[in-house]
Order: sequence, then C-alpha cells, then structure tokens
Amino acid sequence: MLPDLTPAALHARLAAGEDIQLVDVREEMEFDYCRIAGSVLIPLGEVPRRAAEIRPDGPVVLICHHGVRSAQALGYLQHRLGRQNLLNLKGGIDAWSRDVDPTVAMY
Repeated sequence: MLPDLTPAALHARLAAGEDIQLVDVREEMEFDYCRIAGSVLIPLGEVPRRAAEIRPDGPVVLICHHGVRSAQALGYLQHRLGRQNLLNLKGGIDAWSRDVDPTVAMY
C-alpha cells in the first residue's frame, strides 16, 4: 500500500507551518485551471526526467486529479529511486476542493 495523506491532514500540516513540497503531476492545462497554492508542476510523463526537482529529504506530497497519477509517480519514485519521503494526496485535488478549499475549481 502506498503512503497517503488526506486533504484535511495536509491542510493541518500546512497550517502548522510544516515545510512540505507539493508536486502536482497533472497536465499543464489542468494545473492552469486549478491548483493548491505553492504547488510545483511536474507532469507525470516528465517525472523520470525531472526527478531531481523533487527533494529527496523532507515530506513531499504528490497531487493529481483523483490520486491515481500521483500514486503512479509515487510508485516510480519509491521503487526506482528509493525515495521514502513521499505521500500521495488521497482523492487528489478533487477531494481538496470538496473537503478543504471550495474556492479551488472542480472539473
């Protein structure tokens, strides 16, 4: 089972000032439409080439629309590169919009 984090838990950690890297693995047009503030865009297809942009230490939360692509990115980074500091946003940005911040557009 991949490690995940609920939107409410992520919100609480961010509100507490925890230094978390947010990596959004959706496509650019999705990211342009809506995003969690502070996220960096690295589309899923670019993760292998741009993995060095994802910090190896400290918590990193991977984000997509519903949590499927971010789980794929997490699996790649964990199994191929040995990263152990990764969490998948459970339910993706869709759940974030529903459960935490309704000002983030849904699609």
